[in-house]
This record gives sequence, structure tokens and C-alpha cells, in this order.
Amino acid sequence: MPNPHLSILVVDDAKFSSAMIGRALSQAGYQDVRFASSASEALQLLEQRPASVLLADWLMPEIDGLELTSRVRQLDETADHYTYIILLTGKEGENVLSEAFDRGVDDFISKAAMNEQLVPRVYAADRLCNTLQRLLHENRMLTHNIASLERRNLVDPLTGLGNPRYLRQKLTDSLRQIESRGGAVCYLLIGLQDAGQLRSQYGDRFFNELLHGVARRLQQLVRPLDVLTRLDDNHFGLITLLEDLHECSPSSFKRLHEGLNLKAFKTSEGFITLKAGISLVGLDAKALPTDPEQLIQHAEKLLAESYASGRVAAMRMPLP
Repeated sequence: MPNPHLSILVVDDAKFSSAMIGRALSQAGYQDVRFASSASEALQLLEQRPASVLLADWLMPEIDGLELTSRVRQLDETADHYTYIILLTGKEGENVLSEAFDRGVDDFISKAAMNEQLVPRVYAADRLCNTLQRLLHENRMLTHNIASLERRNLVDPLTGLGNPRYLRQKLTDSLRQIESRGGAVCYLLIGLQDAGQLRSQYGDRFFNELLHGVARRLQQLVRPLDVLTRLDDNHFGLITLLEDLHECSPSSFKRLHEGLNLKAFKTSEGFITLKAGISLVGLDAKALPTDPEQLIQHAEKLLAESYASGRVAAMRMPLP
């Protein structure tokens, strides 16, 4: 059974031909049929409301059926829609039809056999349009669901640690905690200075193996309640809550620095030694109000100093 609400747009500069097509579609049960006497008018109607099926004459003045097809495909892209395009043609020959298919035309109706071909071809388009629109809807829902999952995702899939979103959430929670309960927050940015070189030298598989090793090593070196995250291929982040700001000092994290730099990592390529830098930013309630982005930016700027000195680089907020 045809879908009476299938949206059809007929484009033909010959009024007699349009009237004949309209009458045949109406008798077949289609109720949503619009008419345009030119390609320009058709494009205006499609911008107002897309159509599921477009029936257009191949040979029209100014803009022919092939050019109209190209412009409709552009509209489809912006509207996340698909228009099934059928051209009415008296042209014959495989080369001609092959060119039209390449331009995005879906089907043809021979003008010489219009009475026999019109309704069956529209029936076929009707069935395909129902499938196409369902697939488009499912794709939109899938895209929405993936985006929703990504917004909620807080775990780095490679290491199982928290990801950058998790880090920002925990920094926000930590700032609220020192505001209400006192104490201090210390944020550490851990950088792998030669990560890119190692990846280029040994490849992605090795590099993922190395990142797993770094994550495990860090988990062994930090306190159970510390928040450890992987930020990207070159950086890890650590949040630790302390009773006093003076505890947030390079000497407090010397063991962490040495654990990364002085002890090699066992990998499938043998034992690999890393060059790691650590920058830390500490603050207590006296530095509030502030936000996680300020801590992150300060730590990023400070990391180069750690690379250059080979030691933990530190600062306390607010800046003097």
C-alpha cells in the first residue's frame, strides 16, 4: 500500500505534463503532491519543506535536471535528509544514464512509457524512502547517543585512569572541599618529554604498552586517595589533598619524579628509560576564588622549567 503522506514534488515547465502526472499520482493515493514550473521554484519549495521524492524533467530551461539534482544533494547535506530523485527523460543510451547516476540521480522514467512506468516507479521510491528515512533517523539517534555517552564518559579507555573531563570534575570538587573544610590542593602535571620520539621509533603498539606501564608505575607511587588521570599521549595529571600548603613542595614529590626517571620500564622492545618532568601548583583557601582552568594553565606553563632543570618545578597560588 502506498503512503498517502509521501511528500512528492513535481518539476516540469510543461503544464500539461504536470497535470497528467498529478492526476496519476492522485489516483494512486498520494495526497502530498506539490508542483513547480522551474528548477529555481523547486529549490525554493524544497528549502521551505523537503520532499521525499522529486520528479523532474531532465530538459528544462536555465537549470536542467542534472544541475537541479546537484543542488538538491547540497540541500540534503545541510538538512540531514535524502531526496529520491527521478528524472523524466526522452534520452537513451548507457553513457547518458551512467553520467546521470554519477551526478546523484536515483531513477529514470521514459517519457515514451510514462503511463506504464510512472506509478510503479513511484511505488518503488515510496518503499525505499521509508527505509532511507528510517536509517537517517536511526543514524541521528545513534549520533546523539554517542555524543551523550562521550559527555558522560570519565574514563580513559587505554589505561583505565580518569580522563581530562574527570580531572576537571575532581579539581572542582577539591576546590570546594578546601573552601568548606580547609587544607590545600596540589595539582601535578606529569609530562613524558620524549614520548613523541619513542612513538615514532617503535610504533603505536609499543607506545600503548609503554603508557600502560607508566600508568601502573604511577598508581604504585601515589597515595590511595589521590586522583590520577591520563590527559593525552604525553601527559598525566594528579590531584592530591593535603592538610597544609607547605606540604605541596618539590621535596614531597621527589620520589614520584625519581620513580619515573631513574627506573626503566620493561617493554617488548626491552628496557626503556623515560625523561619525565613534573610541575606542581598548590593553593589553599587564601587563593580562592579560582577555577580548575587556572591551575591547569599554570602547571602547563611550568612544565618546561621541569624539563630544563631535571627537577620538580613548583609554585603556590596566589602569585606574589
